[in-house]
Amino acid sequence: MFIDRLPRPIRLALYALASAILTAMCLVPQKELPSVGMGDKIEHSIAWFILTATGLLLSHRRPRAIAAYAVGLGALIELLQATMGFGRQGDWRDLVADSLGVAVALLAYALVQRLRRR
Repeated sequence: MFIDRLPRPIRLALYALASAILTAMCLVPQKELPSVGMGDKIEHSIAWFILTATGLLLSHRRPRAIAAYAVGLGALIELLQATMGFGRQGDWRDLVADSLGVAVALLAYALVQRLRRR
């Protein structure tokens, strides 16, 4: 796979960029974000699925570390939202939605790995 051939620092930089984009989207004032119309919890699950899947594509040998990082980032963002203002509020249900997105990405990863072994 092409991504496997990228040097590790580049893969880490790409994942850091993905994390920074997601963090910025979660911390900017709510009124500055476009409305997608899916519902907040679904948007959280999709965003954390994408973050985790991106991490798994960039470093497929570390699924637990990537999952732990994604859930930790979700918890940090909820804490920041609760304390920073900007019209955002921390919500433990958002963290549950984030964790669901991470879990679905891990399940998809495990299924792909199992199919590859066959």
